Amino acid sequence: MGSDETSTSLLRRIGRRVGRRIGEELAMPPRRCEERYRHELKYLISYGQKADLNVRMAPLLDHDSHARDGSYTIRSLYFDDYWNTAYQEKVDGVLTRKKYRIRIYDYSDRVIKLERKRKSDSWIYKEDAPLTHEQFDRILAGDVGFMEHSEHQLCREFYVEYVSNVLRPRVIVDYEREPWILDAGTVRVTFDMDVRAAVDGFDIFDRTLPTLPVLEPGKLVMEVKFTEFLPQIVRDILPGKAQEITAASKYVLCYDKASYLRGFDYWQEGWNVPSV
Repeated sequence: MGSDETSTSLLRRIGRRVGRRIGEELAMPPRRCEERYRHELKYLISYGQKADLNVRMAPLLDHDSHARDGSYTIRSLYFDDYWNTAYQEKVDGVLTRKKYRIRIYDYSDRVIKLERKRKSDSWIYKEDAPLTHEQFDRILAGDVGFMEHSEHQLCREFYVEYVSNVLRPRVIVDYEREPWILDAGTVRVTFDMDVRAAVDGFDIFDRTLPTLPVLEPGKLVMEVKFTEFLPQIVRDILPGKAQEITAASKYVLCYDKASYLRGFDYWQEGWNVPSV
């Protein structure tokens, strides 16, 4: 191989590396052609701020038609692997990560979805597959064999991770969601109120599960999701305090709140325990 050919080959390799690095920094995450990533911004706000935002949003956005009386209850059962990877990567601030959950609405089994949420920096991508009540009961009992040959790819991949990475239920997350939508830019603004961890079981259809609040009193989570762009009229009504933007995860907050179920070390938090 001549020196010119060697130089050309080297330059091509460098170009590919630089191009890939630039693409990672400036463009959306690498994805399959059918995937559609969205931006997600989170704010921890007060109910007073929410009241002010409601007044300003009313002329511009519409209530989601799926929300009867303006809101609905979301209950999600989150899964994590043997190493608690989803939890730890969120705590450590890993930019590219994923998590699995099973979600229902208003404690009903009319819609049961297995979901996987993938995130790359501020971009998110959600996939879902339908489940029946009987299938959920089988998953909860550890019988996931039926998912191995499911027609839904997400179910098949969940099965692989369940078996190979010991994916298991971790915590149930409850909250009331008030959704607003704007077609321009496919904008969705949600207020997630009364965020709480359901304890003493993983049956998402059990309304009697006791719950523990995870946010400080008077606070709620506001999320702004958009696909193509965020219209200026929406930017103008967002909370003004930049420090209010938060990376807090409802899953992490509820997992921490329910940590006493996994041991008794929580009794020692804040206490000077004398050594024996």
